[in-house]
Amino acid sequence: DEQKYTLEGPGPEVRMDFFGTGFLAGPGGRILTNHHVAEPWWENDDMLSTEKDNLEPIVVEMTAYFPNDPRPYRMKAVKISTSVDLALLQVTSAANGPDLASLTKRPIPDLDGSASASENGAPVTLMGYPTGLDAILARTSDATADAILDAKNSSHELMVELARRRLIRPIATQGHIGDVLRDKIVYDAATSAGGSGGPLFNSQGKVIGVNFAILEGFAGSNFGIPIRYAEALLK
Repeated sequence: DEQKYTLEGPGPEVRMDFFGTGFLAGPGGRILTNHHVAEPWWENDDMLSTEKDNLEPIVVEMTAYFPNDPRPYRMKAVKISTSVDLALLQVTSAANGPDLASLTKRPIPDLDGSASASENGAPVTLMGYPTGLDAILARTSDATADAILDAKNSSHELMVELARRRLIRPIATQGHIGDVLRDKIVYDAATSAGGSGGPLFNSQGKVIGVNFAILEGFAGSNFGIPIRYAEALLK
């Protein structure tokens, strides 16, 4: 017999995991990232069908992991821009208690939104987690990766175990600025999905942009939002 399904009444939740990058941009665990990292359905063509079906996507949980820190941290969105692909998140607690003292010891990079900070041809360094979990596992030994994958099932469990082993570290890629436009910086420092929200540094070590898009099929043009667009969120 043919079965029919409707959207009336209760039904099972569909949960999805998303990975992205962010960086400390203020005291007390304030993290700057992309709008589409904080709300993965934002301007996501693959998820537009959910809205057409009157389904509501919501964030169930946001967790941050920091290099050389064995604890996951809970986060919440504080401000989300509707005009540019930026969002400000706030760390609220650590997994084993409310103590956030370790975050205060981490350096907060200087931001530079001046015109002279981003010039055509200038060298840049991009940091982030392109490909998300895959790249983190790929940089462990085969024996370690196999042991983790055999013991853990969900993405959350895998990340917790990687953090416990202090194996979560960002990838840094280098390149040059190809163009500076009013609303974006174009550069050839390599990245991919998962690197969204990563900081773009100039040669003085100051953040000049936030990585937000790639040009598929051509690794020579990736895009960052000039950091001056984050000023309103950080006030």
